[in-house]
Amino acid sequence: MFLTKSSGMIIGPIASLLGMFMNGIFYVLNMIGIPNIGLAIIIMTILIYMAMLPLTIKQQKFSKLQRKMQPELNKINKKYEGRKDAESMERQQAEIKEVYSKYGVSATGSCVQLLIQMPILLALYRVFYNIPAYVPMVKQVFFPLVDKLISADAGSYLQQTNAARYFAKQFENENFVNGVTEYVQNTFIDVLNKFSSADWTALSEKFSDLQGDINNTVTNLTRYNSFLGLNMANSPSSLFKEAIENKTYVLVIVALIIPVLAAVTQYLNVALMPQAPQGDGNDQMSQTMKSMNVMMPLMSAFFCWSLPNGMGIYWIAGAVIRCIQQVLINKHIDKMDIDAMVEKNLEKMKEKEAKEGKKDKNRVSSSTMSTYSSMNTRRMKDRTSTAVSEDSEKKVQQARQLNGKKYKAGSLAEKANMVSSFNEVNNNTSKKQGKKG
Repeated sequence: MFLTKSSGMIIGPIASLLGMFMNGIFYVLNMIGIPNIGLAIIIMTILIYMAMLPLTIKQQKFSKLQRKMQPELNKINKKYEGRKDAESMERQQAEIKEVYSKYGVSATGSCVQLLIQMPILLALYRVFYNIPAYVPMVKQVFFPLVDKLISADAGSYLQQTNAARYFAKQFENENFVNGVTEYVQNTFIDVLNKFSSADWTALSEKFSDLQGDINNTVTNLTRYNSFLGLNMANSPSSLFKEAIENKTYVLVIVALIIPVLAAVTQYLNVALMPQAPQGDGNDQMSQTMKSMNVMMPLMSAFFCWSLPNGMGIYWIAGAVIRCIQQVLINKHIDKMDIDAMVEKNLEKMKEKEAKEGKKDKNRVSSSTMSTYSSMNTRRMKDRTSTAVSEDSEKKVQQARQLNGKKYKAGSLAEKANMVSSFNEVNNNTSKKQGKKG
């Protein structure tokens, strides 16, 4: 029913958990008299990134070891350059695996940390993008206006607004068409939550009899959404457009603050990240990384330009926290002895192998049993086939003795008589075995 919440199998449950956490932060802020969405977003972002700090450190350790390993990996790649046959590729993979084993790490070392972090960050994005779905106190601000808009049959009007383009499928859903109350309420809140100041003004003009409720809703939302003079629900692009139309050029600068800060903080974040070593066949990778270093800040600016200011605050706060973390991590890792790190990794690998060995010590694998079984079966077949061939050879010799020199060697008559003699010997052998039995 709550379509504003993420319904993904992985992201959905994580977003619900983070939503409860966000609701708790907002509740505490309300108790101390500063119920502010922007401040709640910053606090939440700090806490989440602090919680993921151990994973970030592990990832950075792996990156440092990878820079140490890179020359050896480059030599292997250069050695097998242009060789695409199965045997060469298998040897290349074996040699690469040997290098990773030498340093006591797995080739997928950094992937595990990313696989854990990515769903959390994506779920956090969903929570910040749809605050009313996860924070009941914010959702309640839209009432009683939403119920009065439903009674006024305002669905067709809301559907034509610019904010409704994000929720077109919800207006087409059978629950909305059939007037399922909770579904319709959530759809209205989704749209209203994306309203700019101009949209609220237009709504007030269209439904003038609801002007009092509209003003109360806007006042309460402003109390929650206003952060450093910016409305968290508005996007910089809509604010820029409004500033140009009203010729309030001061707002133009305000509109540009979040996208510019997003680009600058993202650039600093990328600059502080450990870079891959250059040269030794790694030039193409270096060029790709340089391109990404330019593109990522530009992409950050673009996204923060079109998304609500609340998302921009989250983006900037995340980048600033990552920069601070990166400075501290770099100092910590630079002091670490790589040889000691490798030795520690090798000890962990040996302990893991020892534990796996104990588990397998008292257990014969099914593959081993299958191998023994196939070997025994093969031996039995070999013995049987050997016995059969020896018996057949004896019968052939007896048939040749019976045949004698009655026919010309190699003639058709000799071959036909040989078959007859062989059958006669075979029958006599069978009778003798029958009598013994």
